[in-house]
Amino acid sequence: MTTAIGGILLSFFALCGSGLVLSQAGKRHAAIIIAWLGTLCSALLMSASALRLIGGQDFDVSLWTLNGWGALSLHLDALSAVFLFTAGLVYLSCSFFAPDYLLHYFQGRYPAGRFGALHFALMGLVVLVLIAGDALTFLLSWECMTLLIYLLVNYEQHEHSDSNAGYIMLAMSEAGFLAVVVAFLIVASHADGFSFPALRSASGGLSSLGSSGVFVLGFLGFGVKAGLVPVNFWLPRCYTASPPAFVPVLAGVTLNLGLYGIVRLNGDLAPGHSLGAGLAALIVGSITALVGILYATTENDLKTMLAHSSIENAGIIVAGFGAFLVFRNSGDAVPAAIALTAALYHMANHAVYKALLYQGAGHIEASTGTRDMDRLGGLIRLLPALSVVFLVACLAISAVPPFNGFVSEWMTLQTFLRSALLPSALVKVVFALCGAILALTAALAVTCFVKTYAMTFLGIRRGEWRPNSILPARNARFSLTVLAVSCLLLGILPTYVIPALDRAVQPLAGVSATAALVPPFFTATSANQELPAGFLQDFHNLGAQTGAGVIPGRGLVILLRGSEQNPIVFAMSPSYSLIALGVLLLLAWFVVGRLTRQRVTSRQELWAGGLPRLLPEMTYTATGFSNPVRVVFQAIFRPNIVEDTRETVSVHFRTAILRRRDETHLVDRLFLHPIGDAISWVARSVATMHHGRLNAYVSYFLGFLVLILFLYRLT
Repeated sequence: MTTAIGGILLSFFALCGSGLVLSQAGKRHAAIIIAWLGTLCSALLMSASALRLIGGQDFDVSLWTLNGWGALSLHLDALSAVFLFTAGLVYLSCSFFAPDYLLHYFQGRYPAGRFGALHFALMGLVVLVLIAGDALTFLLSWECMTLLIYLLVNYEQHEHSDSNAGYIMLAMSEAGFLAVVVAFLIVASHADGFSFPALRSASGGLSSLGSSGVFVLGFLGFGVKAGLVPVNFWLPRCYTASPPAFVPVLAGVTLNLGLYGIVRLNGDLAPGHSLGAGLAALIVGSITALVGILYATTENDLKTMLAHSSIENAGIIVAGFGAFLVFRNSGDAVPAAIALTAALYHMANHAVYKALLYQGAGHIEASTGTRDMDRLGGLIRLLPALSVVFLVACLAISAVPPFNGFVSEWMTLQTFLRSALLPSALVKVVFALCGAILALTAALAVTCFVKTYAMTFLGIRRGEWRPNSILPARNARFSLTVLAVSCLLLGILPTYVIPALDRAVQPLAGVSATAALVPPFFTATSANQELPAGFLQDFHNLGAQTGAGVIPGRGLVILLRGSEQNPIVFAMSPSYSLIALGVLLLLAWFVVGRLTRQRVTSRQELWAGGLPRLLPEMTYTATGFSNPVRVVFQAIFRPNIVEDTRETVSVHFRTAILRRRDETHLVDRLFLHPIGDAISWVARSVATMHHGRLNAYVSYFLGFLVLILFLYRLT
């Protein structure tokens, strides 16, 4: 099995290397090569990760040894395989989406071949980050990956107005990289080398201060890439400025690398043993989720809205990881395993439906020339196929069953309810507050994407834009269909996804999440002692064993059993729910069809309050739809009215009221602006020392010398 994985990975890197010749290819040839070569590379990634998750044996290979640094190595374990499979699925869809974009939308302004070369180089570095077996290989791959992301973000440098987005992203990424380097150096100072096994063995020798330092540095350093508060101010600008062919990779692949770094360092290599680390991750994740969805709900630019939504989903994942740390450090292994499973599940779900949403947004922008939801509307008639798959993505990200977002969010919230087993009252209060925040986040997500779909596809067109004749091509339709079907399969087959994720969770949590979440209803017998007889009979009467002997696996029911102190059982089955929903829809269609079959209908002109037709100015806009959220959460947004102009015909009649809102982002207001003001104050204070008086300069020197001698004496 390991030989097969090694051969697959070697073939992958060989194909990525051959893709670098695209820099000299023409537009049409580059599109064809990206489609075929990208599909093959993505299939290899998914095959290698699937073999690891099925076979259960790690892949290890040593590359070469550097004097003073140790051996460079590659290592593919179950945790890497989960992220690798997700990246391969996103890249597979982009392999069909990007070529159509290059053929039709670049229009000769940018070299398509160079974009393809950067695309494959980044794919290879993403894989190197995920399968690095030592700190040096990991950090070198991470730095090269960041530079390539910068080049791809700024690829359409003449198209977007925010030319500083790439520079801000690069600056923040470098700051996070330095923090991660320091965290690895702290752990490596107690180890025999930079290999991951050596770091894992040495982490137990860290002091409480050193362990806390590693957690903070690693959490914030990797949190930059994941978009966590307060280091996420770069993400909306960067995602909005990125080319539509690349932004699905940003949201579905590179954001996950930040989450992978957090789990790998803070959950595997140097896990903290204090409740403070888990509570910090839990609180930061919950706040990030709420802040992200608030700004997404009130944003009218389609790409910027999706960027804020990525921040929200990253917060949900990190909150689940924080719950995992709290439960594990409290000695509750089963809830810890469930929490980490939910976090990894949501990571995969977000990658799939966010790639689908961004590809759909790219098609909308190409077809209409705008991303402003205040100007869109009525696209269901212009793009009917796109409207269907976009609706699937909106339902999935809103956690509506039977799609995938519901399963992972349900598992996350149910895990939070298990906090009743914890002994600390303070920890229970934190869990309760964070659970309430996530519940509010889920409700706002529904509001956000109801607005997104309704204002974009339904109603009538509100803006002045001319529909473009370029519609989604066949390859792009296939890409969107693959992602939409994946959203459905991940939603209705969680009992098959959880065992795959469990291979990554069990080494970190110490117990199996599958045994706790997926009871063996299909394999249960009277002699099976894993389930109590009465418990088994109750669920047998509810139909939990329907399909046994025909459908493989343990069952189709996800179930969280309580303890003796808290005997409540939470159970659900998206598979059975889908069947029930289908039956109800067919029944409703049949009944309605029978009742209306004999009635004669006729079409008449639309009546709109006595008007001959409904004007676009009379319809609801995206701004009006989300205005209640602005009003309710005004304390968070804190807008400034920068202009209020009123033109009147006479004293008692107003013809126009113009108000422009100037909103400062919460992170800017609470973190960036105070830091900038503090730096400016220090600079002004230091500037007063430069007054040209020689005696003062001599006194500065003498005072500094006395300070150095005093500090030397203390040491």
